[in-house]
Amino acid sequence: MGNFQGWKPIEIDEEREPASHREPGEEFLFYRAVAAGNIDAVQENCARGAFENTEGVGRLSENPVTNMRYHFVVTAALITRFCMEGGMPVEEAFGLSDAYIQKMDRCTQMAEIVFVHDQMALDFAGRMRRRIRDVAASKQVSEAIDYIYVHIQERITINDLADAICISPSHLSRIFKQETGVAVSEYIRQRKVDMAKNLLRFSNSDLADIAATLSYASQSHFIQQFRSQTGMTPKAYRDKNYMNNWNVNRESAETP
Repeated sequence: MGNFQGWKPIEIDEEREPASHREPGEEFLFYRAVAAGNIDAVQENCARGAFENTEGVGRLSENPVTNMRYHFVVTAALITRFCMEGGMPVEEAFGLSDAYIQKMDRCTQMAEIVFVHDQMALDFAGRMRRRIRDVAASKQVSEAIDYIYVHIQERITINDLADAICISPSHLSRIFKQETGVAVSEYIRQRKVDMAKNLLRFSNSDLADIAATLSYASQSHFIQQFRSQTGMTPKAYRDKNYMNNWNVNRESAETP
């Protein structure tokens, strides 16, 4: 209690030019991609140097290397929590995070920190991908699930899926339902809605763009499928959840 009574807000240099901060939507989509085991999306993010792009990320230190270290720790903390939310055991998630932060701590150059960041993101994503595939007992269903995650933005039919893993559609339908508890078509619908949720929460894309991105036949079909899975329209979901984690954290930080 005594410590609280002695607390006072930090003074901000009003004359210092404020740093511009980019919207966190892209970052949250990256964390979601890691937690979904979407290795292709994670690789694409790393390949274009998103982490090392310092524009709009905020200045936590005047020293560029130290600044990147701080951002690495923030990224590690968020990836860890997103993956735990996705089902990664707590000890595994924190153990990975600790190991990569320690590895980063031995780096002396920005390029080394970027390399460790990319290793960390792909390691978490790979582990989440394996967890997702572990719901399948057979190699064929595991390959089918893998195909669905990689091609989730496309229109996927059971015939396309069966051709991709070289079995008949009827055999795929039977073993998929046995091993996962849901039909192939229902599993695809669930995964598309999962991705739509992320886009609604963490991007500014309008409903028509999201419907097109996920290869729905039309915006109305997207709305119908989303409502059947969640019990609410995409608009209602966005109104309730848009940038929810970011806004809660920001409000907490701003509350005196």
